[in-house]
Amino acid sequence: MAESAGHKGRKVDLDRDIEDIRARILTVKDWIHLEAPPESIIDFDTKTEELIAKIFGSASPMLEAYEYAQLGDAAGMMNLPEEAPESGTQSSFQETVRQRLRVLESCLAELETRRAAASKGIKHVKLTGPRVADYMTRTIRAVPMDATLREAGTLLEQWKIGSLLVQGGDEYVGSITETELTREVVAHGLDPLSTTVKTCMREPLVTVETSDPIIEAVRLMKEKATRHLAVVESNEVVGVISVSDIIRYYSGIA
Repeated sequence: MAESAGHKGRKVDLDRDIEDIRARILTVKDWIHLEAPPESIIDFDTKTEELIAKIFGSASPMLEAYEYAQLGDAAGMMNLPEEAPESGTQSSFQETVRQRLRVLESCLAELETRRAAASKGIKHVKLTGPRVADYMTRTIRAVPMDATLREAGTLLEQWKIGSLLVQGGDEYVGSITETELTREVVAHGLDPLSTTVKTCMREPLVTVETSDPIIEAVRLMKEKATRHLAVVESNEVVGVISVSDIIRYYSGIA
């Protein structure tokens, strides 16, 4: 059966968009060994932003991610005031190159998924790209909700982490972070030796699927104003993903 004009048109558009993004990726890869930005970089970034906006929309997290990538500021993508900077020095050009490359690779992965879906007559597809499962931490650190704040703080220090899942019986019912714990104790004068985690925990648990793309984790962190997400698979918590994991991805650190 012959393809409809609309179907052909969508395929042509996707083919063109994919080639445009691939060309952008090749240019960025050419910058990998440069010590300083090329003179054409401002024009390149402007046209790349226009291309991403045209393909994914002006409100797309892809576009916002690319804008932050130019600054080498993966942490800034989350726009969380309480998040301390990863470094006190300005990011190098090589850092911004790696972050540009990760964003463009995510754009390409989604477009290729859209094209594959279109060839099967599927109109709506889920965001793709590198998955949460690839960057999450599978070790789950938790504290009982009837534990004291002092006990929670001790566990955070012992494991050198910024958050704990809160366990109620056989389920994870919320989370508590180092920042929340400190704010509650200092701001409200709570006694950490007698106040329980249940008093200060954040609930309900904010979750993301293992199969979701990294960009979805970024969106949820911004929407829910949190630096940590519980990761679920088949309705079971199997790990955690944090801002540090997101930065690891956008910085190209294996």
